[in-house]
Amino acid sequence: MDLGLDGRVYIITGGSRGLGYATARSLVADGARVVLSSRDPGQVGAAAESLGRAAAGVAADLTDADTPALLVDAARARFGRLDGALVSVGGPAHGTAAAMTDEQWRSAFETVFLGSVRAMRVFAGALPAGGAIGVVLSTTVKTPSPGLGLSNGLRPGLAMAAKDMADEYGPRGVRIVGLLPGRVMTDRNKELMAATGDPEAASARAAESIPLRRLAEPDEFGKVAAFVLSPAASYLTGLVLPVDGGALRAL
Repeated sequence: MDLGLDGRVYIITGGSRGLGYATARSLVADGARVVLSSRDPGQVGAAAESLGRAAAGVAADLTDADTPALLVDAARARFGRLDGALVSVGGPAHGTAAAMTDEQWRSAFETVFLGSVRAMRVFAGALPAGGAIGVVLSTTVKTPSPGLGLSNGLRPGLAMAAKDMADEYGPRGVRIVGLLPGRVMTDRNKELMAATGDPEAASARAAESIPLRRLAEPDEFGKVAAFVLSPAASYLTGLVLPVDGGALRAL
């Protein structure tokens, strides 16, 4: 299938590694061009360099209110257009909801929630008809994960904000889709498993709870995200799509 990605341009926040980088790699493989952003100049520069001339890297933080507009300008200056974005931010601190301090809640809200909402709003306003935004959420949108209290508290609200925005921007032909990654072997999940003291046992337990009996590789998420952002998915908007190997028990 031709996804229609050739020559299209996408912003990828959190694009220097993990799910963001995997999505960028899939987009570029199908002919798209990408602007990657990350807080770490060295990491985002290396990630962009690895993708060749189809990628540009920008060191920026989504908690900065000026960052979304900066990325829109960078895409237009480098590649002359903008067709979509993947909004991905790092996972918040590990711990139960009750154990988190007020400051940890405020910090996570600024990063996970407000930073993402602001980015979606600015990106959607800059997109033409046919543009698309994917927002990386979590299966915590539908069911809580032990030890991820901040995510359990913030991701469901972010999913509803994305759906509200899909209603608002839909008449202009701009799509917004939430993506719910399950257990993917990113650095983040490796850190969570290492925190248990026995990462191999933790990985085995996690795999046992997944119908496919294995954890995903980042590229398996990236390919789904690239499809969702592509013109081939032109009638998908306002939904959340699990990419979890069947782990969620809800429809």
